[in-house]
Amino acid sequence: MEFKDYYATLGVERTATQDEVKRAYRKLARKYHPDVSKEPDAETRFKEVAEAHEALIDPERRAAYDDIAQRHASGQPFEPPPGWDSGFEYSGRGSGGGSGRPSRGFGGHAGDASAGADFSDFFESLFGRGGPEDLHRRSPGGGPVQGRDHHAKIAIALLDAYQGAQRMISLRMPVVDAAGRTTLQERQLEVHIPKGVREGQHLRLSGQGAAGHGGAPAGDLYLQIQFLPHPVFRVDGGDLSFDLPVAPWEAALGATVTAPTPDGSVTLNVPAGSSQGRRLRLRGKGLPGKVPGDLYAVLTIALPPTASESEKEAYGAFARAFATYNPRSALEA
Repeated sequence: MEFKDYYATLGVERTATQDEVKRAYRKLARKYHPDVSKEPDAETRFKEVAEAHEALIDPERRAAYDDIAQRHASGQPFEPPPGWDSGFEYSGRGSGGGSGRPSRGFGGHAGDASAGADFSDFFESLFGRGGPEDLHRRSPGGGPVQGRDHHAKIAIALLDAYQGAQRMISLRMPVVDAAGRTTLQERQLEVHIPKGVREGQHLRLSGQGAAGHGGAPAGDLYLQIQFLPHPVFRVDGGDLSFDLPVAPWEAALGATVTAPTPDGSVTLNVPAGSSQGRRLRLRGKGLPGKVPGDLYAVLTIALPPTASESEKEAYGAFARAFATYNPRSALEA
């Protein structure tokens, strides 16, 4: 997958206003519309122009795209970095703001201009597939309107989920200024991270969404939890795992070793005859919860170095003792 320069596709500068983006799109859409264009690649170009318009005309998508575009050039191989969209606050239009249900991604609606468009893998890797037009709550007759719910992803340390914590977080909300240009407005919030929270779970902050109108209450803010990479532990739902190096003789003969857990070190018995990849379970030592997760130690065989002559001789003696052993016998016919 290659990085796409949506500004180049529309032929506009990165400082273009929303109106300039609209005008560029309309001009190119007329030029490449498959029903009227004589260009040989009209259908492909029309789809590219529609996709670029969809990405840049929505302030939330545009702000997120601009942030990641600072570090990538058109045509470069591209995969979204883990957690690239953490800290962006968006209005959740794809789920029907004010519905009380979290949205999938940035401004997830598909506008009329490109309804039904078949977006590229690049677009979907950043923004999802897009969804129905905005259907947020309205009051007949122009009465009070409850504020739209907002959404954001936040990346937290694994140990905060294991122990619970109070953390100050920063969120960036895209806004369109009087000149029609998108800027990021930052705010800070103190958030309680509950003990045992899972990755992908949403925390609801009542009244922290968009302000209501006509005396109606504000919307809520939904924070989707992501975990920062941990140097030791991997996460799978409520379970944790880590690689536990053991010496060949510890795996062959059995041993009692010290192993890490998020709560501190424990003593672990390695059964005799263990092989590479064996998983040893520490029940209930994963993430806390009504049903606590488990912690798995995955054995890796660590070979001693052969820096000295005596160390090389030890390996030689080992080889002579197991002269008839063939580790590749299963591969032979």
